[in-house]
Amino acid sequence: MKAKRVWFEGERIYIETEDGRTLWQSMLYYDRLRQATPEQREDYEMNTFGIHWEEIDEDVSYESFEYDNPEPVGVSEVFLKHPEINASAVARRIGISQSLLAQYIRGLKRPSEDRTKQILDEVRKIGLELSMIGM
Repeated sequence: MKAKRVWFEGERIYIETEDGRTLWQSMLYYDRLRQATPEQREDYEMNTFGIHWEEIDEDVSYESFEYDNPEPVGVSEVFLKHPEINASAVARRIGISQSLLAQYIRGLKRPSEDRTKQILDEVRKIGLELSMIGM
């Protein structure tokens, strides 16, 4: 697959493939693109494997547009919308590897319902602890 056109709408990046399909994914997966100016977003190069933005040092593979989860949900959505949450610290607190939590956040792996509950409960616990500061 190769793209013939790239564009942005809201918090999504879209491509039109050479075979006429329109695919999209959330820019929550690409923080540099989210933070980029419209001019920086328009300054890209397409190659055999994907799209590259030299100035912001970002790459998006064509393959990623065909992942099952173009929009983050659950654990992924929480951490991508709130980068202030330290994922490594959360992983340590619940006793899982940092790399596994990173894969959940990037949407490369899906946590079970029990694991999702464990992670989100720990994030809520941290929020509660923070809300108690100075009381």
